[in-house]
Amino acid sequence: MDFRGIIEFIKDTFSYILVIIFVLIFFIYICSIEQVVGPSMSPTLKEDNIVLINKIIYKFKSISRNDVVVIKQEEKHMIKRIIGLPGETISYKNNDLYINDKKYEESYLNDVITNDFDLSNLGYDVIPDDMYLVLGDNRENSKDSRNFGLIKKDSIIGKAWIKFWPINQLKFVK
Repeated sequence: MDFRGIIEFIKDTFSYILVIIFVLIFFIYICSIEQVVGPSMSPTLKEDNIVLINKIIYKFKSISRNDVVVIKQEEKHMIKRIIGLPGETISYKNNDLYINDKKYEESYLNDVITNDFDLSNLGYDVIPDDMYLVLGDNRENSKDSRNFGLIKKDSIIGKAWIKFWPINQLKFVK
């Protein structure tokens, strides 16, 4: 192999190394992929759907009600919806959500029954700073804040952004 061949080999190898480094950085710090396990987010997300998670969005904007997020709970990743924000009182009465004693419409639910619940069940009057109430959309079959309590902000890995599998159901997660 002559000197030009060695230089060409190094250039080609370097470009592949740069691509690999970029892909690693992208999936470590910016996005990740999660598979939905279980029926707790139905009808929004169904079992075996695969979603792209935006891991940096909350560095630039605040967490909002109804965001579908991935949380780390007991060394597992779970997909849930943000229902209660810091400083709020949350309750369910007769299958209706009340935020600070005002009725709130949950348009993403389909005929789901939510048993009566309020923060006092978790030992709180108001959601503390940097904590959130998360619930699955399938309230009858979801392990969520009603089981494991409020979650801390640093337990939120990112926002579910795009459902891309199955491919014929490609859409933004809302």
